[in-house]
Amino acid sequence: MNRKLLLLALCQGLFLSNNVTFMAVNGLVGLGLAPAAWMATLPVAGYVAGGALAAPLVARHQRAFGRRRTFQLGLLVAMLASGLCAWAVVGRNFWLLSAATLLAGYYNANASLYRFAAAELVAPPMKEKAISWVLAGGILGAVVGPNLATAARDALSQPFAGAYLALVGLAALSMGVMQFIEFPPIEAPGSTAGRGRPLREIARQPTFVVAVAGCALGYGVMNLLMSATPIAMAQCAHPFSAAALVLEWHVVGMYAPSFFTGSLIKRVGALPVMACGLALNLVCVLIALSGVDLMHFMAALISLGVGWNFLYIGGTTLATSTYRPEERTTVQATVDFCVYATMTCTAFGSGALVTTGGWQAMNIGSLLPLSLLATALLWLAFRQRGGMAVPAR
Repeated sequence: MNRKLLLLALCQGLFLSNNVTFMAVNGLVGLGLAPAAWMATLPVAGYVAGGALAAPLVARHQRAFGRRRTFQLGLLVAMLASGLCAWAVVGRNFWLLSAATLLAGYYNANASLYRFAAAELVAPPMKEKAISWVLAGGILGAVVGPNLATAARDALSQPFAGAYLALVGLAALSMGVMQFIEFPPIEAPGSTAGRGRPLREIARQPTFVVAVAGCALGYGVMNLLMSATPIAMAQCAHPFSAAALVLEWHVVGMYAPSFFTGSLIKRVGALPVMACGLALNLVCVLIALSGVDLMHFMAALISLGVGWNFLYIGGTTLATSTYRPEERTTVQATVDFCVYATMTCTAFGSGALVTTGGWQAMNIGSLLPLSLLATALLWLAFRQRGGMAVPAR
């Protein structure tokens, strides 16, 4: 841990505070404003769809302006989008709310690169720990996000409008912190390496395929269940404070393991850690299918959070081994585009599934992507055991 990494971890915590607040309130606000109940999670889907659409643009901006300026541009967009969300809630305008969350996707795509930038702030042998430690900053989001949503819920005449305005302040604070972080250049001065290999060549690497599958499917399943949790708990007559508490512990489960996940990957490898994450996702589904009491939601979402942590950090670590320095922005944007495209489908689908099929049907449906991920992990493990894996570089 160094000063730059510590400040970047703080920015990650503020980013997750924004995300958790969005996840806690967007579905419920959408349910109150949407023309039809099945459209309730459209604002949630808009946030991640915006990330998918912005990922290639962010990659170009990072190459043109550098890490820090692009990250700060993302924070400016976050402030604007959060203000528009508050305006949409006060005016009870569902479509403006959806458009504002789509705009906020530019910030989402920017801040998701904090984990890759972390690996550039340390020596190469420490990249696993750097990624893990910066993601551990998300614990701040676990505490701030749900409590901010609860405290600011009734600050203005329209419920949750105050929560969106509070996010403007969080983005401004993160802007100030980012000013003190110096990032190395994306490309070395005078570099003649060009843009590296074509993306199709990089994407043919088995390690790259499994890295993307781990990040995208792990995040997709987590997003599917987490986005629907506040709505599902409301359907089961649990108060919003209970849903906020469940989300708080879910996010603790997502980020608390980051203090040791990097060391664990360093010791046993990324694939075994990702396999453990997959197993914890299955545990989540089994708990969710066993009941709908508060403790069922709590235990299921904690298992889901820890499982996501192992899959996401493991997948990110695998991804960093598949590209050369001059290829980093292209590959990182591709990984995140796949993540956000998957999350868009699951975020929108969660509202339709939970309002039509119910909470248990959603959990049963999540077994399909988990099965695909299990197949991908086994495929790469057999290739590596047989010495068939394509070299990373």
